[in-house]
Amino acid sequence: MHKDYFSLNQKGFTLIELVSVMIIMGVVASVSIQKFDIVSNTANERALITAIKELNVRESLVWSNMKISEDGYTNDEDLWTLMQTDLAGYNWGTGEPTRVGGGTLSFNTASKSLSRQQSTPAAAGKWQ
Repeated sequence: MHKDYFSLNQKGFTLIELVSVMIIMGVVASVSIQKFDIVSNTANERALITAIKELNVRESLVWSNMKISEDGYTNDEDLWTLMQTDLAGYNWGTGEPTRVGGGTLSFNTASKSLSRQQSTPAAAGKWQ
């Protein structure tokens, strides 16, 4: 009695099919990891751009509040003193920002060196 182990009704995948699927999955994984890295870096840069815009809005708000107060706008130094509490929520890298020089703002892997245009009685300061 001889059993036929290789009948035509066997079901399963061949080694070539399994290896082909593994190669395809590897290629898809490597491409998706690269795309994720690009998206992550873009998101960090966008977050930094948004933070700079928010920083400018905060400075304009402090300047406006100063202008409509009873004392009015006095000078950039007083405005900077009021701004110090608003700057606390940002990551300034190695040091705190200065009134004249600006500072380096960072978020995760993205960072940008900013300069500050001082406030005048006619316009609020601007971070660039």
